[in-house]
Amino acid sequence: MLLKKLLNKIYYLILGHFTVFKHSFKRAVTVEYPEKKVKLPERFRGKHVWNSNECVGCKICEKVCPVNAIHINKVEDNFEMQIELSKCIFCGNCQYSCLKHAIKMSNDFELAVLNKNDLNLNITSNEKKIEAKND
Repeated sequence: MLLKKLLNKIYYLILGHFTVFKHSFKRAVTVEYPEKKVKLPERFRGKHVWNSNECVGCKICEKVCPVNAIHINKVEDNFEMQIELSKCIFCGNCQYSCLKHAIKMSNDFELAVLNKNDLNLNITSNEKKIEAKND
């Protein structure tokens, strides 16, 4: 019984060494981040980018957001968009549903902050919208 336990331990010790030896000749899977960065996929969904010149204020992006992370308000003649990145699940529904393609997802994924409130994006359009007048 004692000999069987000893042989079993030796067997698993040799098996572990063999596994380490086998993997020492394979290419590394990890990357030395942040010195080296990997190429992101074409459809990667990172931080939001809002083009206020294209936005018409239809609020479709706000309606399709499953976690209610997007809020659009009209302030005088401008639009103000607030995106709560702490709530956002980066599903891309806002980008896909925008008829004017005013909101896009960038490749920026480095969003680590010390304060949760720093994850709130408040974007205000600078140009005034010209509404068509009926004569």
